[in-house]
Amino acid sequence: MDFEYKNIVVAVDGSQASENAFKKSLDIVKRNDARLILAHVVDSRTFATAEAYDRTLAERADKYAKDLLDSYVENAHETKVTNIVRCVEYGSPKVKIAKEIAVDFGADLIICGATGMGAVERFLIGSVSESITRYANCDVLVVR
Repeated sequence: MDFEYKNIVVAVDGSQASENAFKKSLDIVKRNDARLILAHVVDSRTFATAEAYDRTLAERADKYAKDLLDSYVENAHETKVTNIVRCVEYGSPKVKIAKEIAVDFGADLIICGATGMGAVERFLIGSVSESITRYANCDVLVVR
């Protein structure tokens, strides 16, 4: 008996890498007749300090997240994928995706894009895809 994925989380942030992951996820969702969980994490650490100077940052981040997920849902519908859940969280994508979102939705697969960070950045802060791979309790597909 072949294993089937039923709950697939795809981490999206608007980058080309996450676009590639999203496209790959559509094929896998259709092949497995699975639920697609579109996950976007607003990295609140990046604007927590700046928000003291610009109160609209959180609003803009919310609007960006909504518009981003709307566009992915529209693209998914064009390929006949309809079992879709939107998930927007706040915090660190490294922690939220693998330790919270995947757990909350009972994910058996997480799909994310490989980041375009160089060796120095990866050494200093580590990549999101690397953290997901390390902390996930389910399969992880990192798309190049």
